Formats: sequence, C-alpha cells, structure tokens
Amino acid sequence: MTAETIFQGVGGHEVRSAGTEENARIKVNAGHIGWADLIFVMEKKHVRRLQSKFSSEIAGKQVVCLHIPDEFEYMNEDLIGLLQSTVLPYVEPSSE
Repeated sequence: MTAETIFQGVGGHEVRSAGTEENARIKVNAGHIGWADLIFVMEKKHVRRLQSKFSSEIAGKQVVCLHIPDEFEYMNEDLIGLLQSTVLPYVEPSSE
C-alpha cells in the first residue's frame, strides 16, 4: 500500500497494490497479474507464491524482487526510503 501511495503517477505509471498473504486486505488475483506490465514484490516468498498460483498469467511478465522485509507499517519512513532507492530506477525515465 505504501508503494502504491508514493509511486502513483510517477513517470506516468498507474500503480496498484495487492498482497499474497491470506489476510491481505486486497489479495492478488489473475486480473492484477494480467493488468500489470511490471510487478514488484517485497520478498522472495512472494515471487514463489505468484509463480505457484499464477504460473500461466505470470509467464513473460517482469517480476522484480526488492528484497525488503514485508514487516513495515503503512507509510513508515524507513520503508519509503527503501522503496524509493529500489523502485525509482525502474519507474523514472532515465536522464540520459
């Protein structure tokens, strides 16, 4: 949810958040996968869950694992810094 909030509209991108946990407020589904051009996950276990549940939908999609522990509260300052340093290179147009 934090990533959706801070990256919505950056570089012209539309952003949606969904979780892989059973108790996620918005649980990822095949529609989310089909909609996405680029998928970010926090941890390796999230990649495994997506591959297990949505193997055909995820084929050919770019999935980026950020290697950030999924343990932060919404809009946590440390989380925002980690997300900005790992996600921005993918979503901001290069200045070359």
